[in-house]
Amino acid sequence: MWTCKNLWKKLAPLARSSSTLCRQNARGVLLNNERRLPLVPQAHMSSGTPGSGGDNNLYYLLVGATCVGGGFYAYRTIKGDKERYQERINEIASRPNKVPIAAESEESSEPIAAESEESSEPIAAESEESSEPIVPASTPVEFPSHAPYLLIGGGTASFAAARSIRARDPGARVLIITDEPDLPYMRPPLSKELWFSDDPSVVDTLRFKQWNGKERSIYFQPPSFYVSPQDLEKVENGGVAVLTGKKVVHMDVRGNKVTLSDDTEISYDKCLIATGGIPRNLQVIERAGEEVTKRTTLFRKVEDFKALDKVSRDTKSITIIGGGFLGSELACALGRRSADSDLEVIQMFPEKGNMGKVLPEYLSNWTTAKVKSEGVAVITEALVKAVSFKDGKVEIKLKDGRVVKTDHIVAAVGLEPSVELAKSAGLEVDSDFGGFRVNAELQARSNIWVAGDAACFYDIRLGRRRVEHHDHAVVSGRLAGENMTGANKPYWHQSMFWSDLGPDVGYEAIGIVDSSLPTVGVFAKATAKDTPKAATEKSGTGIRSESETEGTASSPVASSTPEPPPVPEQKDNYGKGVIFYLRDKVVVGIILWNVFNRMPVARKIIKDGEEHADLNEVAKLFNIHDD
Repeated sequence: MWTCKNLWKKLAPLARSSSTLCRQNARGVLLNNERRLPLVPQAHMSSGTPGSGGDNNLYYLLVGATCVGGGFYAYRTIKGDKERYQERINEIASRPNKVPIAAESEESSEPIAAESEESSEPIAAESEESSEPIVPASTPVEFPSHAPYLLIGGGTASFAAARSIRARDPGARVLIITDEPDLPYMRPPLSKELWFSDDPSVVDTLRFKQWNGKERSIYFQPPSFYVSPQDLEKVENGGVAVLTGKKVVHMDVRGNKVTLSDDTEISYDKCLIATGGIPRNLQVIERAGEEVTKRTTLFRKVEDFKALDKVSRDTKSITIIGGGFLGSELACALGRRSADSDLEVIQMFPEKGNMGKVLPEYLSNWTTAKVKSEGVAVITEALVKAVSFKDGKVEIKLKDGRVVKTDHIVAAVGLEPSVELAKSAGLEVDSDFGGFRVNAELQARSNIWVAGDAACFYDIRLGRRRVEHHDHAVVSGRLAGENMTGANKPYWHQSMFWSDLGPDVGYEAIGIVDSSLPTVGVFAKATAKDTPKAATEKSGTGIRSESETEGTASSPVASSTPEPPPVPEQKDNYGKGVIFYLRDKVVVGIILWNVFNRMPVARKIIKDGEEHADLNEVAKLFNIHDD
């Protein structure tokens, strides 16, 4: 290389002098002859006689050799720098990880980063031994900056979508982000079976016995099922990771990325919004002050179950405001517990009976009597006017002048769909039903889907709807996952829901069940097998929708059992039966009262959308008169 440099130093003056001499000769010829020179002599750059090309060839050879030598020198220099840089990086990486204690404490606040707690002592010791500067490149990454499939929300819909995605794309990398500290779990047992457990440690284990006697956890899968967020991008065959305790606060749909509450950004290829809902509260409670607020439970999550369980053991009086599914289930559960303690359980609501917005009045009244028999003091037609805290008690004043004093309030007055991301994402929210408006494939935009409680979808039979039940979360999440992998399937499923008032009384419903609609009820005498407990013993699962959503029904064929004498609708004891809800003489909703494993038949009746002259004949399809 040095030889090339020295050669260039010696030859450069010669090249410059030859070029200068050539220009001077050209100017002299032009002045003497007063005419333009031919183009060919102008091109010569040597000091020889014009027309001789030997010196020019030598000049080109020298310049070319110089360029080649300079390029080779640059290549060797850059290559050497890269080798020295890589050696430095390898040397740094081989050192022990010197993370400061303060930085580690921030990382260990992640709920699923258990390893950081176990290794905090060695890290602290090492940081005391050495004060070497920290290299940012060696700081571990807590979660991926990109997820091909990003699922916002950690509930049933998200988990169903994750399983569906992995079933169709086995190598898929799925990231679930949830603001809860828990892995995905099912919500129904929080107001049902968990309260009837005999295990004193049920609050910690969150395991329960189903009505059929089998034990299971509320979590869909154990922690070993998931990969850690740190490893999601590295695992060979992909997997499902859950980032807990993080909330998505902003969506950039053009840039395909989301921003978390700690300003972290994560990009995605496809995204599912399954944010569920937030429990509603009464304004009179919100305005009542801190003392009332801290004595009020809005029941929705695992932490709410744990808190209410503790309250039920430490206080003497609990008042449940709300007469719907959740309020009635909690009232029965707490009422059953009060039999072994001095706990007073009160339930109040504005309707005339329990579940008065769903059940026809005669059945609502029967249900109210059932709740009372569980040890609950039921106050009907109760409109709350004001709530205050006086003399160590929460005082509830009703509009008719009645006053109820209690230690704790459970507000079970409905759910508000969580649509905070609509503004930043530019997504449409339905003005009538709430929730994100989606098309038949549950799509809100080209690469964004919505499932579960937050989805407002169009039902081809019943119009636009929003459903807040477990079965809908399972089916809509599953379908959204399939469509995220290219299935392009429409949502046609008629979701069902169920409610149990203890192990002896339960019902399953499908379609539009609204007590303001005309209804026809057909009932029969119940037997020992006509209970939620018997139904789960037969199906083998406590979550009844899991056993029925895949079921299908053929064309309805009436039972061959002879028709029994008509059952009076106003009978005092409604053991089991079918309630049909009509709109324009067409069945749009069905409740199966203590009738189980017949939901595919009910689904087909609604799907057919036909008028029926005699619903007593239709009721035979459910075999309610069979022993």
